[in-house]
Amino acid sequence: MVRMMLLGCAALGVLAAVPAGARTLDPAKPEDALEIMKRTQCGEKDGAPAVYYWSGKIYSRVTGEPDRLLFHGEGMNVRQCVSVNDPKRGTGYRQVSREVMVFTDPKTGEILRTWKNPWTDETVDVMQIANDPVNARPSFPYGADGKPYQLGYKRMGQWFAMPLEVPLFYHNVLAGEYQDYVGNKYHAMEIFDFVARADELLETRHSTAYPSVSWVRISDWMPWMKMRGRQGQIVFNAMGTKLKAYDELPKVLKDEIAANYPIYNEAPPADDARPNETTWTVFKKWADEKRKNAPEAPKQGH
Repeated sequence: MVRMMLLGCAALGVLAAVPAGARTLDPAKPEDALEIMKRTQCGEKDGAPAVYYWSGKIYSRVTGEPDRLLFHGEGMNVRQCVSVNDPKRGTGYRQVSREVMVFTDPKTGEILRTWKNPWTDETVDVMQIANDPVNARPSFPYGADGKPYQLGYKRMGQWFAMPLEVPLFYHNVLAGEYQDYVGNKYHAMEIFDFVARADELLETRHSTAYPSVSWVRISDWMPWMKMRGRQGQIVFNAMGTKLKAYDELPKVLKDEIAANYPIYNEAPPADDARPNETTWTVFKKWADEKRKNAPEAPKQGH
């Protein structure tokens, strides 16, 4: 009898833990498809932070020579999401975030402060990636043209996979005003492949989901590498996941953030209206500041 009572109490506890109105999301419905993406990207509720962490390797790709392992990378993104409403497009969400990624020595694992460029033999200062903000446009179940939101996905047994390719081609702030004529556009591609347990992602009795993600980025050289227009690209390849708490980040990242990027332990405010930063816009400010503080070169005699 006691055992039956205990089992009965346990069953009641499980039932009580299931949110009222819990259901299974249908990826074919625009509202549910958007909710699936929100559960992938965001925290447990509006305003609750979510932290993504990734770790990987960074290679060179130059025509006519073998690829080189240049760096390891450790990165994180902290974000929050809030619901937004539109009378025609429905209830959606807006995501605000900031992110840090540090370049580390492949042999020692230590964060690199300087780096000897193997192509030029010049030692340069390393600028870590620290972009604030990295915000997304609001997403809704229906577009401005009335088209329903569609989720690119594939069901693989117990896994729910969502590939996302982001081609980038836009004005490079480090180049001049004639890029459409002579080139120098910023050209890159980012590839995110999210994978989550289907039951965790689709069943709303779970407050959110904790997917894994692979991240590949193909881009121009980092500007701080001072490559002077050399042909080639860099390839980032990393694996990551959404963490359940900021404290789950590795020590190397938490220490670096505490020392040099203290505001990166929390997301930007939900109403953040600042323009997004990229490595190129941040580098421009960094380089301009270094020039401003550099000692004036002596004038050459005649």
